[in-house]
Amino acid sequence: MSSAVLLPVYRAAATGLAPLSGVFLWRRGRKGKEDLTRIGERRGLAGMPRPGGRLAWLHGASVGEGLALLPLVARLTAKGFHVLVTTGTVTSARILAERLPEGATHQFAPLDAPAFIARFLDHWRPDLFILAESEIWPNTICAVHARNIPITLVNARLSPRSFARWRRFPGFISTLLGKIDLCLAQSQDDAARLLQLGAPRVDAIGNLKYDVDAPPADPARLDELAHQIGPRPIWIAASTHPGEEALAFQAHNALSARFPNLLTVLAPRHPHRGPEIAAQAASAGLEAALRSRGEPIRPSTHVYIGDTIGELGLFYRLSSVIFMGKSLAGHGGQNPIEPAKLGSAILHGPRIGNFIDVYGALDSQGGAIPVASAEALARQLEALFTDRALLRRTAEESRRIVSELGGATDKIMQALEHYIAHMIVSRPQAF
Repeated sequence: MSSAVLLPVYRAAATGLAPLSGVFLWRRGRKGKEDLTRIGERRGLAGMPRPGGRLAWLHGASVGEGLALLPLVARLTAKGFHVLVTTGTVTSARILAERLPEGATHQFAPLDAPAFIARFLDHWRPDLFILAESEIWPNTICAVHARNIPITLVNARLSPRSFARWRRFPGFISTLLGKIDLCLAQSQDDAARLLQLGAPRVDAIGNLKYDVDAPPADPARLDELAHQIGPRPIWIAASTHPGEEALAFQAHNALSARFPNLLTVLAPRHPHRGPEIAAQAASAGLEAALRSRGEPIRPSTHVYIGDTIGELGLFYRLSSVIFMGKSLAGHGGQNPIEPAKLGSAILHGPRIGNFIDVYGALDSQGGAIPVASAEALARQLEALFTDRALLRRTAEESRRIVSELGGATDKIMQALEHYIAHMIVSRPQAF
């Protein structure tokens, strides 16, 4: 099939499948992947009235993309916009509900079906649409473009793998990218790939995630856990994926002779896996406590499992030694910027393709240390526990590097000024 006719075929397929969305969403809800009390939002039914005045719609896929938009949310609300942030996951909705400032609200993104998008746009009537990273939804982009609403793709990234896939459908992707007014890429490589696919206006301005504040932590909860831990040596395995917990347990056992009171804190990327991880710990001969069950850290606890949502900021503050998951098992790695902002020594595996620039900067300047196995992880943990100067130097470098790499928010706002100024002149405010 010619790539030029894929867009109408996609539109027809989405239209035909829309009546089945209720069953699809209900099944996802039964698995915890949708909020069953807010299913209507996924079909374009607003969960609240539209506020008066100008409205900017910002969309990110999940937690990472949504949090990366927070610096822009703050700047747009300061300019008098009400900001609507949409994402597609339950976890992102819970976290953003706690971190969005006054003047900003969250809704679940409508499914990419013409009727749902039209219903959404009829209600919210955005003056500006900002997409994060690689959220190229064909029907959404076409519908927004048809209403003459400016579209900007920020923090844009396009991996070599995605680039190769899109090149198989040049007419399809060039048509979509041609409807986007401005693409602001994370790197020169991302910008070059977007230009080759047909994006007409592209600039490389850096990564918004460097500008996001470190995640918050409740002081009372932090004091409680710190009191339970006491002077024990501790490290955090954050955002782990299946397979990495077993490697963490191997590293713990390898260190247990040298550090008999070692505490390993595991914060799985998917908290519902907590009981499964506790069973794995028991099989490795380790006593585990689950935070979701309110189990305390006792002197006999080897592994504390942070199987809760929105508490990474708490766990990051418990230790200056952080292993970032999805890098020894899984693919792509997890974002190390947040713990780096808190001054942590970062450890990570080799599978870091989604954050190659970030880890490249950290590794090359001594703010992070790569490891390729459980044995290597144990060796580096031992080095950081025993060499306080190394720990302090690595942690200080990680903080310095991410601080110096910030500034993308200022560049994005400068790029948006043209559209905001034009909007004030040509688009009357909606009330």
